[in-house]
Amino acid sequence: MAVNKNKKESPLWIFILVLILTVGTMQVFANETQPVAAHEKGNEQEAEEKFNPGEVIIEHLVDAYEWHIAKVGHTHISVPLPVILYDQGQWHFFMSSKFHHGKEAYNGFYISHTGMQKGKIVRKLSDGSEVKPLDLSITKNAFAIFVSSAVIILIFLSIARSYKKTKKHAPKGLQSLVEPLILFIRDEVVKTSIGEKHYRRFLPYLLTVFFFIFLNNVMGLIPIFPFGANLTGNLAVTGVLALCTFLTVSFGGNKNYWAHIFNTPGVPWWLKLPIPLMPIIEIVGMITKPFVLMVRLFANITAGHIIILGFVSLIFVFGQTNAYAGYGMSVLSIALSIFMNFLELLVAFIQAYVFTLLSSIFIGMAVEEHAHEEHHESH
Repeated sequence: MAVNKNKKESPLWIFILVLILTVGTMQVFANETQPVAAHEKGNEQEAEEKFNPGEVIIEHLVDAYEWHIAKVGHTHISVPLPVILYDQGQWHFFMSSKFHHGKEAYNGFYISHTGMQKGKIVRKLSDGSEVKPLDLSITKNAFAIFVSSAVIILIFLSIARSYKKTKKHAPKGLQSLVEPLILFIRDEVVKTSIGEKHYRRFLPYLLTVFFFIFLNNVMGLIPIFPFGANLTGNLAVTGVLALCTFLTVSFGGNKNYWAHIFNTPGVPWWLKLPIPLMPIIEIVGMITKPFVLMVRLFANITAGHIIILGFVSLIFVFGQTNAYAGYGMSVLSIALSIFMNFLELLVAFIQAYVFTLLSSIFIGMAVEEHAHEEHHESH
């Protein structure tokens, strides 16, 4: 009876968790209703500024030199991060708090608010143009990578210790939660896509990719420091992940794989010489595969964040016209945000699964072994 009771209560705990995430997102979002750039137009105009949902949503999605938590009145609550610059033969080390939330310059450097270098640290030249130094700063996304990497290491070190203790006994605790995911990826994704003979070579990489994406997708939904960064919604991060898959396929591919690219069997010779049409098409295909991996993950995660923040912003948009309209819209907005948070939890798993599955398929195509005894047709 006790087991059945726990099973019935589990959906309630999930609902409460999603509700907390939704309310937390709304609370953080509510503190951003005052525009960031209001100081540039004078304090007398700050009260007249209207809530701009586009600016606030983009601010939550893009990278930053500080981890902004909330804004209470005119006070910004944020965590400063290290700034590391190399310019004119000198290294510069200081904390991002020296910029005072992007309002002031420090040692000739400041955060640009316009042009191609918007949001980047620059230095103004004598002619008024801006130059960007070599920037190795620990930004919000970089710090989030350290946090998620530490969490992954702690989780799997704990699971490794559990395996040593339990040995052949049934898994317990965190091990019982993660082990089904490991077995699912191994048996249903990697082994079936790559094959029994070669899958062990690539299993560590593919498991790392899956759990890195899945964990960061979930952490991005938690609006509490040090979580909430839009890490997998950043093209630089998804691009590096896709590049890793591309390099794994390229260096792991056998001679049959490269033969199909540069001398595809069964293709008429006039598609290869004098203009190598088929090799060009195959090489383009090699590039588009990781490109699709990069864009798919970025677009799906970013779209989810935009939709959730868009629903929350409706409260403040309607609230500017009428207080009762804002309260009325809050009911619908909260309901839609809760639904989207449930959906995003599912998307967090699906996107990690899809990236791992496609990477496994690409690797499987590169290591596939079969004899090519086909006769080339000559015309």
